[in-house]
Amino acid sequence: MPTSNTALLVIDAQQSFLHRPYFREDGFDAYIARQQALIDGAKAAGIPVVQIFHVEKTGVFSESSGFVKTLPQLQCAPDVIFHKTRHSALIGSGLDVWLIANGIRNVIVSGIRTEQCCETTTRNASDLGYSVDFVAEATLTFPMTDVSGREWSGEEIRARTELVLADRFARIATVEQALEGIREKKDA
Repeated sequence: MPTSNTALLVIDAQQSFLHRPYFREDGFDAYIARQQALIDGAKAAGIPVVQIFHVEKTGVFSESSGFVKTLPQLQCAPDVIFHKTRHSALIGSGLDVWLIANGIRNVIVSGIRTEQCCETTTRNASDLGYSVDFVAEATLTFPMTDVSGREWSGEEIRARTELVLADRFARIATVEQALEGIREKKDA
């Protein structure tokens, strides 16, 4: 059983994305560096690292594809792994049961895609009463085109996500702020 009431969620940091037509290198190296710093800091602080993989029946997100595994650029060594079929990591994966059983009340959200699975998990966690740190710099997304034809960059999407989550669903934190929060919660 974890000795911390905080867990780091590493959502969908998986090889499947490298094989999607919308994958872009923009921001990828920066994401990897910040995600790794967050994983390493959580491990050093003794909090559980929870890895969540998105799975589908067919395609590059199917387990049979061989791509439902950690990005090769990351060293994760999770304490526990869950598979999800929905946007929220808390729906149908068993994660919610594990968090409750282990006394986890605070989650740190990171991973891929900022505005989809990371944002959805954050909103869901907040609604369930968890305290959430959303570490946007340790999330990654890709450009999207809206109905009017405007392309939104990954940075614009991340800024929009921070805007809508801040102080309503989560504290927007840097890697360092999230790790400092771990130390503060352990000392409390």
